[in-house]
Amino acid sequence: QVQLVESGGGLVQAGDSLRLSCVVSGRAISDGATGWFRQSLGKERGFVAARRWSGGNTYYADSVKGRFTISRDNAKNTVYLQMNGLKPEGTTHYYCTAEGRIIVSIRTPSRYNCWGQGTQVTGSS
Repeated sequence: QVQLVESGGGLVQAGDSLRLSCVVSGRAISDGATGWFRQSLGKERGFVAARRWSGGNTYYADSVKGRFTISRDNAKNTVYLQMNGLKPEGTTHYYCTAEGRIIVSIRTPSRYNCWGQGTQVTGSS
């Protein structure tokens, strides 16, 4: 069993930067992937970024490409999402996810078995 705990959300203005963290504990992951998804009220959970555990290939939604970066610190068992040039609209929950098996459809949330509780990012006017 893998446990994921996110942190780093907060109140942001347009153009701000924020770094989200996801501490991974429990069963060691040697394959598969970790990812970040986000969800706003009334909308489906959408893909943001993912990183394959083996090899380190990264994938991004078109809407965040060039502004967001997913990375991993093995020593701290932590996955990060660096978000620059934020365009916050209301409140969005960001979720960290992990899957220990190889995923083909890495942008599909149903392919992941483990999810964190989420961290909230709220835009301020």
